[in-house]
Amino acid sequence: MQADPTMQIIGEAKDGQSALRLAAELKPDVIVLDLSMPGMHGIRVAQTLLMQCPSSHILILTVHEDQAYLRRLLEVGVSGYVLKRSASEELITAIRAVATGGIYLDPAIAAMVVKLGPHRKSGHHIRLAAELSSREGEVLQLAAAGYSNKEISSRLQVGVKTIETYKTRAMDKLGFDTRAQLVRYAIVKGWLDSP
Repeated sequence: MQADPTMQIIGEAKDGQSALRLAAELKPDVIVLDLSMPGMHGIRVAQTLLMQCPSSHILILTVHEDQAYLRRLLEVGVSGYVLKRSASEELITAIRAVATGGIYLDPAIAAMVVKLGPHRKSGHHIRLAAELSSREGEVLQLAAAGYSNKEISSRLQVGVKTIETYKTRAMDKLGFDTRAQLVRYAIVKGWLDSP
């Protein structure tokens, strides 16, 4: 993996407890979290980080390709999932995507995400009946695939503010507050299966 001058590593933790302590102190934009760390399990660390540092985006870096891990982490609300075997090619792209509010799923597991089907948590379920315009749907599909507002703007040849408006309006129509809810909706709609 080549260094990126727009990114800076501001801290490194050797276990779950020190990760929580450092994140609370440094408030990073993106937290790259290994599931297999000493002390606390990575899923528990991710849950705690999301409560403790709500403005930070969590990107999981792991060897685990298990559906149970993936499902649980999506339910928890992580922003991305990269396999260690793909890290040299995918990590910088994934960090960029989640730093701008997008979702990133390693291409090697994207098909698995589609197979997971809809998620249900605490009685809350995705409202599929919302009436989205075709442009709102297009913007949400690209956002769920990990594109930033600027990248969507460039692809659709409209202004960034227009993209933000479409995205906000669509999220409001669907009753979504988080990226995780958007990804679950995209899974149900089959959007992540598209190239």
